[in-house]
Amino acid sequence: MQIVTAQQIRSVLDWTGVLDALRAGHAGARPIGGSYFVGDAGFGLFSRGVILPGKGAGFKVASLCPGNQFASPARPTEQSAFLVVDEHSRSLVAMLDGPEITRWKTAADSALAATKLSREDSEVLLVLGAGPVALALAEVYLHIRPSLREVLLWNRTLSKLDEMRAILESRDVRVRVVEDLDAAVARADIVTAATGAATPVIRGERVRPGTHVDLVGGYRPDMQEADCDALRGARIFVDDRENASVSGDILIPMQAQVIQAQQIEADLFELCQDTAFHREAADRTVYKNAGGAYLDLLVSQYVVERSRS
Repeated sequence: MQIVTAQQIRSVLDWTGVLDALRAGHAGARPIGGSYFVGDAGFGLFSRGVILPGKGAGFKVASLCPGNQFASPARPTEQSAFLVVDEHSRSLVAMLDGPEITRWKTAADSALAATKLSREDSEVLLVLGAGPVALALAEVYLHIRPSLREVLLWNRTLSKLDEMRAILESRDVRVRVVEDLDAAVARADIVTAATGAATPVIRGERVRPGTHVDLVGGYRPDMQEADCDALRGARIFVDDRENASVSGDILIPMQAQVIQAQQIEADLFELCQDTAFHREAADRTVYKNAGGAYLDLLVSQYVVERSRS
């Protein structure tokens, strides 16, 4: 079995290739799978398994401990691995570094949807969060929307943004760290959040017409990055209906009867296959990125193919 490190993954990937791999994967059959979580907000074990007909299978296992970020020295909050099962032999053929695959697939998931859901003339990007996924989201949005002229960064602890700001500025990107989140939301054309917040940080009353809101960080029923008003009157999309329905960003507004399940217009498979999709300039769009093991599988298979070649 091939073992692929984070460094090896980074050496063979770029955003164009990853987005193409995900786009091709969404043109075929839907995945069969399930997930399992045991624990609480302090520590949990998480796993997802998937069979993608005609593509193979895979399994993710993760240890999640948010408190690790406060250790001295800090430790990763997520430690995980992804296993790839060959379509023909049914053998375990590769084990890949989980956090690195997560970084690429999560950001590409949001970006693939945003190629349709965000305005092509978007100029201001607001990124909430300071972790590796937040940086990846900034990078991939700059890749798909060359019109972006400014990136705003926000995090509860502003000092944690120093590294991200330096990385982006080294690539000749205009970056500004913001303290007033409400004002930043009101300015942004695209808002992408990877915070893991349990209490909403995005207030819907500050979201302008035409803005695309991308919710990434929440994966539990008690996690909510945007309040219910952010979804009220918006066009709502998800990557996976089942996974999204148990995340607080969708579940809590449903329980409050602010939205109903039928208001979710499309999932990522439907978005990718809908050649007639159209959005008006004034449409407010919300996308719930709930993830899925099939996304890890598609990116992992792409890594294995690239590394072999």
